[in-house]
Amino acid sequence: MQAPMTQSLGILIVTAAALSILLHKVRMPGLVVYMFTGLILGPATGLITSNEMLNLISESGIVLLLFLVGLEISIERVKDIGKIAIIAGGGQVTLTFVLGYILTKALGFSPMDGFYLATAFTFSSTVVVVKLLDQKGDLDKLYGRIAVGIFLVQDIVVIFLLTVLSGIAQIQEPGIIEIAWGSGKALLGLGALLLSVITIARWILPVPFRWASRSADTLFIWSLAWVFAIVLLAELFHLSAEVGAFMAGIALAQHSYAEDLRRRVHPVMNFFIIVFFILLTVRMDFSYLSSQLFDGFIFSIFVLAGKFLIFLLILRRMKYSSRTSFLTSITVAQISEFSFIFAATGIASGKIGPQILSLISLVGIITISISSYLIIYSEKIFKFLVSIKLLSESDDAESEYTDGRSVIVVGMNPLGRAIVDRLVNRGFQVLAIDTDLRKLQGLSCKAMHGNVEYMSTLEEANFKNAELLISALQIEDTNNLLAFHCEKNKVPFAVHASDPSMKDGLLAIGADHIISPKESVILTYQRWLMEEGNL
Repeated sequence: MQAPMTQSLGILIVTAAALSILLHKVRMPGLVVYMFTGLILGPATGLITSNEMLNLISESGIVLLLFLVGLEISIERVKDIGKIAIIAGGGQVTLTFVLGYILTKALGFSPMDGFYLATAFTFSSTVVVVKLLDQKGDLDKLYGRIAVGIFLVQDIVVIFLLTVLSGIAQIQEPGIIEIAWGSGKALLGLGALLLSVITIARWILPVPFRWASRSADTLFIWSLAWVFAIVLLAELFHLSAEVGAFMAGIALAQHSYAEDLRRRVHPVMNFFIIVFFILLTVRMDFSYLSSQLFDGFIFSIFVLAGKFLIFLLILRRMKYSSRTSFLTSITVAQISEFSFIFAATGIASGKIGPQILSLISLVGIITISISSYLIIYSEKIFKFLVSIKLLSESDDAESEYTDGRSVIVVGMNPLGRAIVDRLVNRGFQVLAIDTDLRKLQGLSCKAMHGNVEYMSTLEEANFKNAELLISALQIEDTNNLLAFHCEKNKVPFAVHASDPSMKDGLLAIGADHIISPKESVILTYQRWLMEEGNL
């Protein structure tokens, strides 16, 4: 048994490597190459067949892959857009499911098949998007953080669904009472697992992991031990291994050593991504293909265009700029790795047939392939749409400010708004930045939603070319960070010190002017600006 498995795995990896080299010149994304590898080796030529050992590798790979997906979801990264993510993610899940279910009924699918298909098309791939945004260096940009926040909402919903389905899967003759009882037990198990993970991660895990973080190898081994321990715990609560692995990843993602751990496991993540997408297409059954091409085409259009438009409308409704709305919406135009797990759960419980999984796989191949290109070239696509007047850049709060004199004001509290009004009245070009969209409404200048603690936010604001950066914030750590960045990049910096004791420290690390609480803030800024001849 060992030789065929080793041979099969070797053929998979070597073929994927060869195709990557051959298709590099046409800039084909790696994920698309892996899926084509599976199609060539599986359904097209029959060189590789799904065997017991490959299935075992695939199942283990899915567990570790979902652990790595959870590891990418840092609450710290998305905390400032949590409300937006909940509203946009919740709205998209609801609308996509309802419209998707209506579409399945219009195409003649049964209610049960329609439920599984609509649910599978509702979710987007955290693996695909995080990998591509990481390659582009856009994970910490505003649209990247919104996308990650939305995927977190989606993943929570799908974990809930998988838990409920696992609770009712074994019921032979489901009635309302039986379904309620099975769902209730499963949700109690999920709650118990969640409480256990939070307790261990909060009070027990930091001590051994601080010790393990001294060695890269030890940290890696401890991480694997953690994920499989939680997987075993999940099974004790009659939950799936995938649910346990995902929760284990999210728990580790909140710790200080998470970034170092992500770097350590990145090669492992890439390997399991390769295996997952190759084996996904190796298993495709072409016997259903001829009868599914039309449905697959229609559903793919729905996922690519429908989900994009739903998100675009929601984000524009929430007052995000054309650019941010477009770049965020284009990231969701594919189905999720959870979609395949969800469908496999349906097959295992006898709720759907293998032809539904085949159809979902077909839609997955089409949408993941096309959306990979869309994400890679999203900036160019946006500029093209602006050039032909399909989108407007005039309201783009995240555009760069390179023309004329510009002043960046951070924090739209009453002080910040007063400073903005004073500067605008004096003829300055002003960019206001805040983490709260509501505070950016009704301003007399351009506005940008973002967190200045992220360097990517400052770069989008083009702060290196600013005439002046003013902070109206009363957050000491953030002001210290801004003072450091401004000193490093030779940008004049003014800050309001809410506590006189902060003054010496801020001046020492590079602040050019400090406003004390007792001063008339606006008059002091005006006097200082007049003293600065370059302004």
